[in-house]
Amino acid sequence: LIPEFNHENCEVRFADEKSFSFGKTRIRFSRPFFHGIEYARVGWVISTIITYEDEKFIHTSDLEGPVIEDQAEWIIRENPNVLILDGPSTYLIPYMLNLINLRRAIENMCRIIRETDAELIIYDHHLPRDVRFKKWLKEVYETAEKEDKRVLTAAEYFGKTPVVLRNIREG
Repeated sequence: LIPEFNHENCEVRFADEKSFSFGKTRIRFSRPFFHGIEYARVGWVISTIITYEDEKFIHTSDLEGPVIEDQAEWIIRENPNVLILDGPSTYLIPYMLNLINLRRAIENMCRIIRETDAELIIYDHHLPRDVRFKKWLKEVYETAEKEDKRVLTAAEYFGKTPVVLRNIREG
């Protein structure tokens, strides 16, 4: 175990399950979640929850989906207005992600879309690395459309084409 420490002008504290308030803004950190599938060797990650009055934003970090149902359940209980997540690593099929776990991630996202107030869901990190990401997650995009919610990549949120798609169009 690595201890928290102070050294000269540097202070290291672990954020796991802690919260901090700054005026009306509260920043909380989740308990550790698996980085990807259960018991993956790549370790653990924590998510960030920011609330301001009645608005809630969650950045899930590196859940790779979320693949795990408990992680999806946690997001549903938190009920964010805005959700940023990494999405499944479809570019690693079949090496690090199999189709069973991709199916789990799709089902979890559809459930999150249906059961939360999140009007905006932004995929970043893993998902936009695969030129076929919209094909793989067609059901997620269809569910969002039915529920009148927006699912975008970070690039699309800023009015840009995702780099992986831009390179194909330019190439």
